[in-house]
Amino acid sequence: MPIAMAVAVAVSPPFLGRTLRKTFCGRRIPNSEVGFSINAIFWGPKKAVEPTKQEISLGDFSLSELGVKGDRSSFDKDKKLSVRVVSSISEILPHEWDACSIDAAGPDKFNPFLTHGFLSSLEETGCAVKETGWVPQHIVAQDDSDTVLGVIPLYLKSHSYGEYVFDHSWADAYYSYGSRYYPKLQCCVPFTPVTGPRILVRNTSYRDQVFDILVSAMVALTIKYQVSSLHITFPSADEVAKLKEKGFLQRVGMQYHWKNHNYRSFDDFLMDMKQSKRKTIRQERKKISAQNLTMKRLRGYEIKAKHWDTFYKFYRNTTDNKWGSAYLTRDFFHEMASKLGDGVLLVTAEEGDELVAGALNLIGGDTIYGRLWGCLPRAYYPNLHFEACYYQAIEAAIELNLDKVEAGAQGEHKIQRGYMPVATYSCHYILDEGFRKSISNFVIREQAQLEYVMKVLHESGPFKDTVT
Repeated sequence: MPIAMAVAVAVSPPFLGRTLRKTFCGRRIPNSEVGFSINAIFWGPKKAVEPTKQEISLGDFSLSELGVKGDRSSFDKDKKLSVRVVSSISEILPHEWDACSIDAAGPDKFNPFLTHGFLSSLEETGCAVKETGWVPQHIVAQDDSDTVLGVIPLYLKSHSYGEYVFDHSWADAYYSYGSRYYPKLQCCVPFTPVTGPRILVRNTSYRDQVFDILVSAMVALTIKYQVSSLHITFPSADEVAKLKEKGFLQRVGMQYHWKNHNYRSFDDFLMDMKQSKRKTIRQERKKISAQNLTMKRLRGYEIKAKHWDTFYKFYRNTTDNKWGSAYLTRDFFHEMASKLGDGVLLVTAEEGDELVAGALNLIGGDTIYGRLWGCLPRAYYPNLHFEACYYQAIEAAIELNLDKVEAGAQGEHKIQRGYMPVATYSCHYILDEGFRKSISNFVIREQAQLEYVMKVLHESGPFKDTVT
């Protein structure tokens, strides 16, 4: 069964001429209660959406701290929580944002893409900004002592580019039947198909309450803006279960990850593979030295400005050749690297004294995240892509004693190199009830097809039968 089967969506004629209904917690919200709408050109790529100019408050709430077995007798009053929207992550102090991020994932599973440093680099260098169709609308929850207890990376979008959970067919169907799909709200890390928490909450006794309030605030903002939908892409498994209970549709995707089974070396890993696959990988790696290429893994201060300037050329060569969009600017790489330090791993390939190719990785608490790859224009080095992106990352993970390597979206060729299919998720809140029903039917069918494909791929995988 081809993977491409899970791409089309059908919408029935009852949508014709129907206006969007605003619902929240089962109650229809009349337009008179919404307050205002956002006007935007909703069809076509990269049209900026104009947000409201005023600061948006999403309400004040009471947090109840419970003692043993729910006894509140020792508490005089509830803590107050205010929730608001900010138009730039710079309005939140880095240590406050990062405290929420670290607590949400846990120190052992630290996710570098959720840091203030990474997200602010996207905004400060013109990548995720209004002009590119990404309007920051981050949600912040503060208690009555002005301590930030929770944050959400959220964007108002006028297109579906840079998300890696493809809903263009949904937009087409919405548009064909007289309704506008854009703008929409997108909770994610821009341009980054990496799973991690999306509702970032401090680890306090109020944690569950803050989580629920933040999710409700996102839905309320969706209604307030009168947009078609709210999308949370690549959330954690724990969040997926909670969001399903709150009425979000679930969609399943697939990526390819490498798992470290306590390997001591790359050869130790190869011994878990079938003999034919092991032989192929060894032959591919030998071809690197035969081409007079030298591989290096650089971190932190070892990566100089000249490396990033050259890597940007590699990046543009990749996007240009694949008819992709160059979402990231040259300045982004410099800014991001200066903020993340040793969390950046740049794999380079040199021919003599010339840098000819490179692969960008970020290092998390238990994972190496492979992100971008590129080489010099018109340069061709057989098997270099496999070496730089996959084998070097595996060696680094073994060396650093990390649990896995996430090699990004797509690419069945990764399977034969030890990267196996894993499920990823997204959650969707569709305001129009009829369209929501059609999307629900679609994602259920899509999931069944994808689960079948994953089963077939696992059964034909490169590992010995004794390896789970």
